[in-house]
Amino acid sequence: MGLFSRFLGNAGVANMDEVQKEYAKLLAEEETIEIAFKIYRDLIIFTDKRLILVNKQGLTGKRVEYLSVKYQSISKFCIATAGHFNLESELKIWITSEVKPSVEKKFNKQVNMFDLQKILAQHVFQ
Repeated sequence: MGLFSRFLGNAGVANMDEVQKEYAKLLAEEETIEIAFKIYRDLIIFTDKRLILVNKQGLTGKRVEYLSVKYQSISKFCIATAGHFNLESELKIWITSEVKPSVEKKFNKQVNMFDLQKILAQHVFQ
C-alpha cells in the first residue's frame, strides 16, 4: 500500500502473519482470522465468527479500542468500487435498527471489493 494512500486513510490488505501474531489474544476458542485490512494505524479483521474493528487512539496509539460486531447483527452492507477518477473503494455497514451506517471505511485499489463483499455475504446471510 502506498504512502499517499495510507495518509488518506485508505485500507489495504494487512500482513496475515503480523495480524495473527498480534491479535490472537482477541480470538475465542476455535475462532480464526479470515482476512484483515489495515487503515493507517487501525485494522478491520474478519474472523469466521465476527468483525473486529481495531481503533488505535492518541498520538502514541497505546490506547486501543476493539469493537466486535456479530455478523448476525449486520442488517445490510454496501460496497462501492473505485472508478477512473475516484481511486478509492468504500464499505458501509449498518447494524440492526441503525438509520445511518455504523461503519464506513475506504479502501485502496489493492483491495478486491468483490472478495470483501463475498466474505460479508457468506457470514451475514447464513
